[in-house]
Amino acid sequence: MSESAAGDAHGVTGGAGPATGAAGRAGREIAPVAAGAGDGTRAVRAGLPEPAKYEPTLPGPVFAAHYHLPGEPTGPYTYGRDENPTWTLLERAVGELEAPGQGGAETLVFASGMAAISAVLFSQLRAGDVCVLPDDGYQALPLVRAQLEAYGIEVRTAPTGGDAQLDVLDGAKLLWIETPSNPGLDVCDIRRLAEAAHARGALVAVDNTLATPLGQRPLELGADFAVASGTKQLTGHGDILLGYVVGRGPEAMAAVRRWRKIVGAIPGPMEAWLAHRSIATLQMRVDRQSATALAVAEALRERPEVTGLRYPGLPDDPAHKIAARQMRRYGCVVSFTLPTRARADRFLDALRLVDDATSFGGVRSTAERRGRWGGDAVPEGFIRLSVGAEDREDLVADVLRALDASAA
Repeated sequence: MSESAAGDAHGVTGGAGPATGAAGRAGREIAPVAAGAGDGTRAVRAGLPEPAKYEPTLPGPVFAAHYHLPGEPTGPYTYGRDENPTWTLLERAVGELEAPGQGGAETLVFASGMAAISAVLFSQLRAGDVCVLPDDGYQALPLVRAQLEAYGIEVRTAPTGGDAQLDVLDGAKLLWIETPSNPGLDVCDIRRLAEAAHARGALVAVDNTLATPLGQRPLELGADFAVASGTKQLTGHGDILLGYVVGRGPEAMAAVRRWRKIVGAIPGPMEAWLAHRSIATLQMRVDRQSATALAVAEALRERPEVTGLRYPGLPDDPAHKIAARQMRRYGCVVSFTLPTRARADRFLDALRLVDDATSFGGVRSTAERRGRWGGDAVPEGFIRLSVGAEDREDLVADVLRALDASAA
């Protein structure tokens, strides 16, 4: 296949403007979401094709390794590793959530969140470049750091809280922000950091996994890339792996697309279709889970055995002031510490409405003692609790009952 066909296939914009080949075989253009639409309306309608008689509202997944391609390979659909009509609809949907109204934004979906993270970092950086990472971010970042350094890239780290990454920006090519941070839930000022990074000639990428595009929109705050694991709250059912990158620089996004082509880190059409289907309920899930997470955090605040409680939505949380400026919803994750590893294990075992599982953002509540993985600098009794869609009163009661039971 020619590089022009594979590398320059039509992208999907996140804002105004037509989407090319939006529905593939059916030839249906994507119906734009009205400007100024609310988050619920946007989530329900995002990425859907224009209505067509006897056609489904959301076309089913397209399973294709290749397409009929007579003559010159000019796209938009040439080969299954490069484009797929099911991705097109999903990419438009994600773009309409992350970057509404930003017609220059492009969205690319990936096989996982780590595939999306890797695509940005390894497509933008070269030997001799400097990259700034948070030292309290997702536990796979140390593995990423080691690989970057093996390629001759200098990596500097600083905590998320207090905008500490500002102190190590000089000479950087790319700044990676994770806010709120996972699992500590620290928050940094995206706009301040982005302005400082751009003044030094650096690109800015924000991991938006924990916030979701309904919680904050990094591109509106000055970032060049919004990156996320769609495995988490975006899709919300704990049954698929997915990632995405939304960016507004044509050259930078062309490099991300090329990286996806080189490594083949693409989602399956069924995963992409399931993700798009799930986005329709995103606003309902995020609102319900955020409200319940706040209630859980307020209940935990009253327990003397709980220390280090973090939730950006609490008015007395250290990050609340900044979070309130840039976040519209505060997320579904609450973190706290119990006195000992044994106490934390007993607490987790006593829960009845919360599964002991990793990941977060699903409709079923989960919790885990993060120290069991060994990759996070947290106390042995540190708990990351992901609040699901259960009734608020039931979940709060279950958490309090488990705390009582674990005290023995």
